[in-house]
Amino acid sequence: MIDRYFIELNFIWIGVAVITFLALIIFKIRAPYGRHANEKWGKMIANHWGWFWMELPALLLFPLLTIFGPRDKDLLTWILVGMWSLHYFNRTVIFPFRLRTRGKKMPLTIVFSALFFNSVNGFLNGYWLGFLAPKDGPISMLVIGGAVLFFIGMYINMGTDNRLIALRKQQSGYQIPRGWLFRYISCPNHFGEIIEWTGFAIAAWSIPAATFAIWTFCNLAPRALNHHEWYREQFSDYPKERKAFIPKIW
Repeated sequence: MIDRYFIELNFIWIGVAVITFLALIIFKIRAPYGRHANEKWGKMIANHWGWFWMELPALLLFPLLTIFGPRDKDLLTWILVGMWSLHYFNRTVIFPFRLRTRGKKMPLTIVFSALFFNSVNGFLNGYWLGFLAPKDGPISMLVIGGAVLFFIGMYINMGTDNRLIALRKQQSGYQIPRGWLFRYISCPNHFGEIIEWTGFAIAAWSIPAATFAIWTFCNLAPRALNHHEWYREQFSDYPKERKAFIPKIW
């Protein structure tokens, strides 16, 4: 019975993702953090601490539920815990404090929304892997392929972050990023993160992992489009052939 309710919860969460995606696209909502930050959404918190607190639940919940759950731990379990923890340790502990956004803030509304989002995703994936998942067999080509895709996405995501941070170091304020994948798309970081969690879903081959991959796309695709439109509004010489986040497509 718990399994049935758990699966239904995942489908409800996917439905929320689709509704969120449609709302963000149709109404062109720009979530007010990063370059789109403003005080209209209420009280603000320092940017780097906002990132830390809103990513922390994902960093903690998934590994803890998986490790302390009663399900026997196999090699795939530890691979998935390692992949997840590697990503979220960077996003929670390293990335926020590397940002060169002195004095920049984000609304607490965004922090609490993201905290809830990461708590749900961390719970769904951790509870599945720690309590409900069937025992896995030997490591398959599906797992290997998914892991490779995950690390390709991570390389793109972190590589983009490094280049954007270095660009801010050269000159304060926003500039047009050039070279590397920026030749083709405005947001390689979002493209990379979508690839990451698609790879994770393939490696895990579970409904919660697929749910998270769907949510990643539904959340980051509109965000990438917002960034792309913002660049075009701010810079008259912005490359016209550059797409938002999928080369030559979107």
